Amino acid sequence: MNDKYIEIKRYDDRAQKILVAKKYYKKIPQYITIPYKYYFSFIKKLKKNKLLEIGAGTGENTLRLIKMKFSICATDISPRSVEVLNKKYSKYKNFSSKVADMEKLPFKNDSFDVICSAGSLSYGDNNLVMNEIYRVLKFGGVVVLVDSLNDNPIYRLNRYINYIKGNRTESTLKRMPNVNLIDEYIKKFGYGKIKFFGSISWAFPILKLLLSEKLITKISNFLDKYFKIKKSAFKFVLILNKKK
Repeated sequence: MNDKYIEIKRYDDRAQKILVAKKYYKKIPQYITIPYKYYFSFIKKLKKNKLLEIGAGTGENTLRLIKMKFSICATDISPRSVEVLNKKYSKYKNFSSKVADMEKLPFKNDSFDVICSAGSLSYGDNNLVMNEIYRVLKFGGVVVLVDSLNDNPIYRLNRYINYIKGNRTESTLKRMPNVNLIDEYIKKFGYGKIKFFGSISWAFPILKLLLSEKLITKISNFLDKYFKIKKSAFKFVLILNKKK
């Protein structure tokens, strides 16, 4: 079976469990949310109107975008995930959704002021996804991406183990963003700003046995702020502007 359809089935199955259980959220440790806080804080400052969320899944990040008052279209390739999105957010007038493949977005050129994605870049062909984001973004528009980085060998090993266990497909291993892909995005769009997070995220499973969540978060923030990290990082936030 094609990797794309394996991932659709995986996320359809996960969404089906959510639909049955009617339980939408699970608690995430504070030190994992640091890059996402930066991601949302930047988007919130944007004085734009139409926003496209790519790879929205079952909407773990969608509500915060809705509350920022954008006219938002949340998309995912999994029909069941979009069904969950609709059950949760259809009551909001500024929300719409669509089943969409990020490799071939069903929108006209220059359709959106803002495009964002949280953790979905590895689920599509890198060049196709980059070109589609560029195509549907208006000139002067902004792209904000938060995702995992694949340059640290510790994280690469962990992802490979998950592939062996059947929790990840081969194509997602190959497409996981790295520093070279980030450079390609910046070159394509004409302007880019990058911030890296989590130089010691690999140690969190051990640290949480010894330290509080609050203290681990402080240590992580300190290291990310005062030490130049790049290829050792766990996550990144990439901000792009489409220049004429």
